[in-house]
Amino acid sequence: MAESAADLYARVRGVADEHGRLPLPSVASWDVFPWEVVDGRLSPKPLAEPAPEEPREGEGGVGCRACDAEPAGVAWTNERWRLRHLSERSGLPLVLILEPWAHLDLPDLDDAMAAEHGVLAVRIARIVEGLPNVARCHVQRIGDGAEHLHTWFMARTEGLLSVRGSFAVDWDDILPPGPEDVWRTDVRAVASALASYDGRVVDADG
Repeated sequence: MAESAADLYARVRGVADEHGRLPLPSVASWDVFPWEVVDGRLSPKPLAEPAPEEPREGEGGVGCRACDAEPAGVAWTNERWRLRHLSERSGLPLVLILEPWAHLDLPDLDDAMAAEHGVLAVRIARIVEGLPNVARCHVQRIGDGAEHLHTWFMARTEGLLSVRGSFAVDWDDILPPGPEDVWRTDVRAVASALASYDGRVVDADG
């Protein structure tokens, strides 16, 4: 069972500074981070001039880490898809990634795989939102960093209203990870529930 909002809040206050603030996340140093402080005020950064697109990781299937024979963190799989967790825990209760085994991007899916992707996304979101102390499961595909399709599922703690909406992605970097045993229990719960439809549970401790 994921931490309650009260438990998470108490734990975060224990590591925050005297004003209740946590350190800036790494995303604040990214070149695509859109904000900066100017004359003591938060302002949008100037928009960079147009430039050629940068190659994504695994372009054309070359050097694709997602195509490794044994990718890390796989919790569930069937013949075409896998659900895995990140190798390092983050601030939200769960962050899971759905990927095809084959090197495919979203537009590359045929109708059968596209339909299966949709069914799996709904099942995963339903399962995650059914976990105790989870209010919402955010689902997104960005795709600018890597060519191999990876769809994100991010659980938001019930009652933690600061973390609502698209800024949950930022809060995932800001909040310290919760208890590992709780996180592993929830990963296994999602994998087991998904396997009740199709596929099988893999060692979620990987």
